[in-house]
This record gives sequence, C-alpha cells and structure tokens, in this order.
Amino acid sequence: MSARTQEQILARFRAINDGTDFFGFRREVLLESMTRDSLRAVVAGLGHVEVGGDDTTYPAVAPEQLEQTAREYLTFAIGKAVDHRGISACRSVDKLREYAWLLGRDDVVQAMEDAEYEQYGVPKLKAFATGLGWPWPAEGDGSQEKALARMSEGLPCAEDCYDGCGR
Repeated sequence: MSARTQEQILARFRAINDGTDFFGFRREVLLESMTRDSLRAVVAGLGHVEVGGDDTTYPAVAPEQLEQTAREYLTFAIGKAVDHRGISACRSVDKLREYAWLLGRDDVVQAMEDAEYEQYGVPKLKAFATGLGWPWPAEGDGSQEKALARMSEGLPCAEDCYDGCGR
C-alpha cells in the first residue's frame, strides 16, 4: 500500500518537473499513482488536455497493488540490465527509485542513491531489492544469476564480456 498521500505525490511531481527528470521516467511512475483529481491539478494550466475516465480507473496503479507492480518491474529491470540495455536500464533505476519513494521507503531511496550505477545500475537494483527485504535473484548457478552476482559487485557480467559492461 502506498505510504504517500495524493498531496505528497503531487508535490513530488511538481518538484521533479523542473528538468531533473529529463526523460520523464520518474514522473511516469508518479502519474500512475495519481487520482483523477491529482491528474487534473497537474494538467490544469495546459488548457487543451482533458483527464477523462471514471473514478474506478484512477489511480492506474492502486495503492494496494503498488508493491506487486514494483516487484514485477524489478524483474523487468533486471532483464534490461543483464541484456546491456543502457537507456532502458537507466529508466528502470529511475522508476524503481520512485516506487521505493511511493512505498514510503526513504531508506531504500537513499541506498539506491548511495549505490554506484556501474554495470547498468545493477548495484542500485540490488539496493532496491535487498532494502525492501526481497530476494536478490543472484543466487544459483544459472547464467543470469552469475551475471547478476558479478554485476552487483561492479564487475562485468563475464570476464570476456564484449557487449558493453566490460568496457
């Protein structure tokens, strides 16, 4: 369940709407958690934008579904990092940071900030997962697990990686 009120979400959206969220990845997560009234407040000055739908469609990610949505997104984010998808991996880190904030976990947000971005943000992904007490999938002997274990330590996914993380 979301630990943040609509007022807090709206204030955060406005605060990061100053250009620090260049591609809008963080705002995207916040928008998904806004009620129709909050969305209207965001677009009020735009004039030509209409927020339609009914009350049952907002927020897109209901507070009680937020943790599950974040878990599913972490799985997606890990796939992007292991596949060496630079912009997608960066986007994933930004979005997970906002999920942690929405969950009221400022400690996890700080742990992610403190972690290095090396190897497509895997140390930040690990900080997110372990900070929330979720299992980190780098346990086991599969190729993805081995790659994650190395990448979370700031190492290339494999000794002979030529896809980007070894450079």
